[in-house]
Order: sequence, then C-alpha cells, then structure tokens
Amino acid sequence: MVGAERLRVGVEVGGTFTDLVSLDGDRIRIEKVPSTPQAPENGALNALESANVVLSKVDEIAHGSTVATNAVLERKGARTAFVTTRGFRDLLSLQRNDRSQIYDLHYRKPTPLVERVDCTEIDERVLSSGQVLESLDEAAVLDVLVPWLRAGGYQALGVCLLNAYANPVHERRLAELLRAQLPDLFVACSSDITREYREYERASTTVISAYIQPVLSHYLNAFQSRLTELGFTGVFGVMQSNGGRARIPAMARNSATALYSGPAAGVIGAVRQAVRSGRTELITFDMGGTSTDVCLVHQGRPTMNVETRIDGLPVRTPVIDIVTVGAGGGSLVQIDDGGMLRVGPQSAGATPGPACYGRGGCAPTVTDAHLVRGTLCEDMTFGSDVTLDSTAARQAFEPIAQRLDITLEQAADAAVRLATSNIVQAIHLVSTERGHDPRDYVLVPYGGAGPLHAARVAEALDIRTVLVPPHAGVLSAFGLVVSDWVHYETLTRKLSLNEETPALLDAVLDELAGVVRTRLQDSGVTATPEMSAALYMRFEGQAFEIEVQIGVMPVTLSTATLHERFCAAYERIFLHQPSADRPVEIVSARVGAAVVMRSGASLSLDLTETDAQQTLSIVEDGLWIENLLRRERRTLPIGEVICGPALITDDTSTLYVPAGWEAAHDSHHNLLLNHSETTS
Repeated sequence: MVGAERLRVGVEVGGTFTDLVSLDGDRIRIEKVPSTPQAPENGALNALESANVVLSKVDEIAHGSTVATNAVLERKGARTAFVTTRGFRDLLSLQRNDRSQIYDLHYRKPTPLVERVDCTEIDERVLSSGQVLESLDEAAVLDVLVPWLRAGGYQALGVCLLNAYANPVHERRLAELLRAQLPDLFVACSSDITREYREYERASTTVISAYIQPVLSHYLNAFQSRLTELGFTGVFGVMQSNGGRARIPAMARNSATALYSGPAAGVIGAVRQAVRSGRTELITFDMGGTSTDVCLVHQGRPTMNVETRIDGLPVRTPVIDIVTVGAGGGSLVQIDDGGMLRVGPQSAGATPGPACYGRGGCAPTVTDAHLVRGTLCEDMTFGSDVTLDSTAARQAFEPIAQRLDITLEQAADAAVRLATSNIVQAIHLVSTERGHDPRDYVLVPYGGAGPLHAARVAEALDIRTVLVPPHAGVLSAFGLVVSDWVHYETLTRKLSLNEETPALLDAVLDELAGVVRTRLQDSGVTATPEMSAALYMRFEGQAFEIEVQIGVMPVTLSTATLHERFCAAYERIFLHQPSADRPVEIVSARVGAAVVMRSGASLSLDLTETDAQQTLSIVEDGLWIENLLRRERRTLPIGEVICGPALITDDTSTLYVPAGWEAAHDSHHNLLLNHSETTS
C-alpha cells in the first residue's frame, strides 16, 4: 500500500517519553522527548519539531497514545449514561459472581464507570435465537428516554440491549431515534462494538467505548487540526490494541480498541525487526518508563486474546495478549509496611520523573537504581533535554539503604534484581501459563530499560538467546510506522460440531467477511485486505471456550479437521488429551482483515570504525565487578563478538551483557546475545 520511498512517521506518546521514528526510504530518523501528560499532543508536536520533520512532505503519520487508557484509569472520561432492556438496569453493578483476589478480605468489585443513577431501562425483548419477542417501545424512547438524557446533560450513551448480538434491530432503531433528537450525544451500541454473548462483558465494553469516545475524538481531531495547520496533508492513522492501525472514523465507532495502542505497537515493531533475522518464535519485553509489557509471538504472529481488563473492568475486543506489570524505569522503589523492599506499581511518570532527571523528583526509582549501581552513567542520554544526575539518585536511595542497613549500591542492586523478578513472573503468565515453554523462544527486549534487564530475565527463564533491535528505546514508534490497517469482527453463533457444521460455518464467516470489508471501506481503506479466521470452541456443557486458529481465508474445513484442531489446542493449554467422544460446539467466530504494508522498512545503525571503549565498575548480586567493558553500539562491526561482562550503549537504551554471555551484530544490525554454553 505504501512504497518505501514515501516519508512515514510514527509518534508514540508514552507515560514518560514521547518517541518518534521517521522513515524516508533507507533514511531513519529517531527522536525521544519528554511526554507532556497534561496535553499529550504537545509532546508529539515537540518530537516532530525536535526531529526537524517537514510535515508538508509526510505522507503518513501513525499515532499511538495513552489518552484512552488514562481517561479510564483517572476516571476523566465523558459524562455517560447507560440504557438496557427492562429488568437489567443493575447489570454494570452486579457484574460476575467471582473474586479476582480471593485472599483479600477487603475485596470489592471494580467500580463501574457509570453510576446506578445514570442507568435506565427500556421496554423491548429479543430472544437468544434472534426472534423478536417484544417490540421496542418507541413512544417511551421519545417521551421518556430523550427528556431524561437531555436533563442529565450526558455527553455519551452506552446501549446494550439483551441478546442484541443475535439481532441488533432494536439497538439500531434506538440509536437512530436518539441521534435524530440528540445530535450532540455520542451513542455507542453493543452490536457495533462486540456481537458476542455474555451481557455483562458486552455492556462493560460498550460503556468503556462510550466513556472515552468524546475524550479521544477531541484529542485526535485537535491533534490532526494542529498537524494540518503545520502543513500536513497525508493520511493520519491511530494504533489499535489488536496490533493494527485504523482511521479516525473507525475509532469513532469503537474507541475501546485504542486502549493499549502503545504496547501493541511495540510488539509489532519487535516482530518486524526480529523476523528479518529469521526469528519467529519470540517473547517480547517492553520496559519503558512506567511499566513493562510482555507478549508471546508464535510463528511470527503475536498471540491474541478475546478479552482484556482495564482497572478491573472487562473489555471484550480482540487484543494482542499483553501482560503488564508496574516495573518500568520510573517505577518507585520503597519499603512496605512489612519492612520488605518493593518496586512499583506506582511510578514517577514523566512529571516529576526519576530523581536523577533533575525535574523535582526525590523518590528513588529503577532508573536511579541503575545509576547508583553503575549500569547507567551520567554521560548516557535518553532523548533531548534529559541528563542524569548521580548525586540526586544516591540521595534518593539513602533512606532505603539506611533502613536496610546496607550500602547505597547494594540497595540499588536489590531494587534492580526485584524489578527483574517481577518481569520474569509476567513472562510466565504469557508463556508457561498459556502452555508454552519459554526455552523455545527468543527474548526480544526494547524500551529504554528493557535491554538492561534482558540477560538476567533470560537466565531466570533458561532462554538461551536474546535479540536486541537497533534503537530499542523507540521500537514502539517503529511499530507504528510498519503496522498494517486492521479490523476484526466477532459473532456468537452456537453450532454443534456435526456433518452440517462446515456449511453453516461458511455462511457465518462470509457474513463476517462482508462486515469487515464494509468497515474498512467506510473508514477510507480501499485496498484489498488479507483475511484470516479463528473459532472459539468448547466441549458442550463447559462454561468457557478456547481459541482455535483456522487460517487464511477462504478456507473450508471438514468436521473431522475442526475436531482435530480443537483437540490439539485443548491439549496444548490443559496438558492432557481430551476424549474423542465428547460432543464439541463452536460458540463464536472471528474474522480479521489486514491491508498489509508492503514496505521492507527496517531499523539499522550508522556503524562507525571509531573505537570508544572504556572500563568501569558496577555492583551486581551485592558484589563489585571491576573493569567492566563499555562500548558504543555503533562502533561494533557486524560479527565482532563482545564477551561479558560489558555495557553496550546507544542513543535510546543501554544493554547489559553479564559474564557468560556473548553479543554480536548480525547482518540486519540486530544485536544477538547468546549464553556462552550455546556458543562454545
């Protein structure tokens, strides 16, 4: 769709830094500037200005931000109402009869975004078969609902009628009536967002989309207007949680897909870069300023999940299966009430940031810990206008060192090791707990802090190879640039697995494919997409289903093949072979479409023959390591092997190579670390 000669820019607004990658043919320009949380678009514009990007020459801008996420976490979304079928007003409050923290005696269910007083009902009823049992009371909509909404001053409305996934006729008519009477009210219908059963998850996703839509639309439209004023006339795309971009009209239909755009972009960037070195089985590991995000990639494709959660609330939409822990460079280091050292989940963020940034922060963070123990140096840079102050970092760690009665360096080293342990636990969640052995994968660290922890994380998981992409600190922005245009549609249609199933399934997949094509075209993407399908299957009588990949469409599978694929997926997850006699059913089907970027763009380094090596000392595992080699990454010729212990630095991140590891650039400028046992 986009040729390599066109100028494309990716701008990713993170919690601490805003990153930019510009691709102009073989030319790569990168920039990292501090984020501006109160006005995120300013950080993005600052990055464009700092990189000297001439917007009139840019054909595409791909953007990812935390605006949608922060609107939910900080409860700063639009004033939102909720309407459902009569008898289900308390749906958002009742939620599910479960406990996510079973040992917490003070556990409370997540607080809904919409209070009960802002929830109302309407007379209608559709059966799970799609049959209309009771027609929509249109008179009540006009005489009761419209005045109630107008009096409440609501900006957005989430509509989730019972069984609308099976037949959306009432939701669509209700939305039509409301939009005619209240043109300034944003109306989000569950049938436009997720046509799946389980009414609570569907309602929660719909309300979240409605809640963040006015905020996100205002931000995106204002940002695009600023770009236009500065001469930009190209295509503006927004990253989604599913790993693909969408145009603004598509985001207006379902804003919930933008919740995890930054982490998803990083995974896509890691995959595109690692595949160039022939690596397709990956565990990606993004350690930025605020958090760490991990994801498993199988056969060059990130694993997907049908549902995620934000602030405890379910979001039912296809999303890259990313696990996040509060272990970023800005994560606060503290001693808890039991006298134990803790790292995160609280973060210093962009303001005031770590103590060593000199912006008013005084609490110790993981970044400060690296500076104190020696794995960061004062002359290292992390973007424009950011300098490191080791004196401030040491002062921040003094209370912790005194409380634990150890040296400053030992306290800092303990914090780093604890952060590493937290990351290891997160990787177990996406690997061993999903039926995957991490030893079968290559670890791909990125973000400003990821490469510092990568080797020790790999050792804990018995991973023998680590691949560090060039410019690892801005890999998420690179992922924005090379991401595809993507759209997913999912539909609940229960089908018992028998000889008639393949024909019925073909009809469902064709219906979904038609909707996907229409959605892409409506948002301005006209190129022919590549489509793939997945099913959600289970044994009859079970409460939950598992994902079964079908592959690239068009595809027709026999009943026997469908059963075989389900049993294989079941065995991989639950580690035992299921009975072949138990009846199986298909619950839902999903079709995804991607307009694939055909550019072979990749990250690379401007290698130089200048030798800038030096030696320094660090503390690790409580012991001093003397004469540790430090090299600039751009001075490492392809194929030259660096034996640990060593630090390898570039302009966006620092890589720590412990003893027992060897590092060398391959022909694609990816830095490969191998444990010496595998290279001897």
